Amino acid sequence: MTYPNTDYRLDEIDRQILHALMDDARNTSASALAERAGVSGATIRNRIRKLENAGIVRGYTAQVDFEAADGKLTNLYLCDVPITEREALAHEARAVPGVINVRTLMTGRRNLHVLAVGGTTADLRQIARRLTDLGIHIEDEDLLEEELFAPFAPFDPQDDDRVPEPNAFISLAVDASVVEVSVQPDAPIAGRTLESAVRDGVLDPETLVIGIERDDRELTPHGDTVVEADDIVTVLSRGGDDVDTLTAFRRADPKTESN
Repeated sequence: MTYPNTDYRLDEIDRQILHALMDDARNTSASALAERAGVSGATIRNRIRKLENAGIVRGYTAQVDFEAADGKLTNLYLCDVPITEREALAHEARAVPGVINVRTLMTGRRNLHVLAVGGTTADLRQIARRLTDLGIHIEDEDLLEEELFAPFAPFDPQDDDRVPEPNAFISLAVDASVVEVSVQPDAPIAGRTLESAVRDGVLDPETLVIGIERDDRELTPHGDTVVEADDIVTVLSRGGDDVDTLTAFRRADPKTESN
């Protein structure tokens, strides 16, 4: 399958989704992810769809123990192919009966890895002959005993009570930046229109809301737009401290209120 060449930029919510899907896609629910990320279930489903459309999430594949399932043998072929033919040969190798996975490496020897399943060693030899007939040189091969997987650790969300960091941050100039942040429940701006938030001093006049993601919708902000809890808001800050910029979108600190 061909995926579009996009400049999709991951934020913290995307990373949490990817970590959960890599850990256990089958038992990951949108509602559980939504509760952990502090957004709605519809937002999670919308983000997953975007990750799929961008080609970042390319599928959900079962990990099968073929020996336990049907007494099959799983063999890994380490192959050499010309760089200019690597992509074409990878697709041809994948079409060989018994082949279940093909990996291409950027450069060097053994730049094509082919994983295949056969009932007997004779089946595996037949697969090897089919690969050789395609012009693929098999440098080495071995039976696969076990394959272990783990989610990408840097995508693991923090399990503490710290105030969440902005979902994303881009510095545009010395005195301008774009920040994406989730509106927390009981945040000062929640339930207010943008116009009233500025008028009442909740939102700095130098902070411009340029986008709102609500569930599965992308909203264009106006003065009468009401900001709701769980909205993912993109703001343009023309100056000042970024922490001050985000104060309106965060839950008030009880310790601060009591002082």
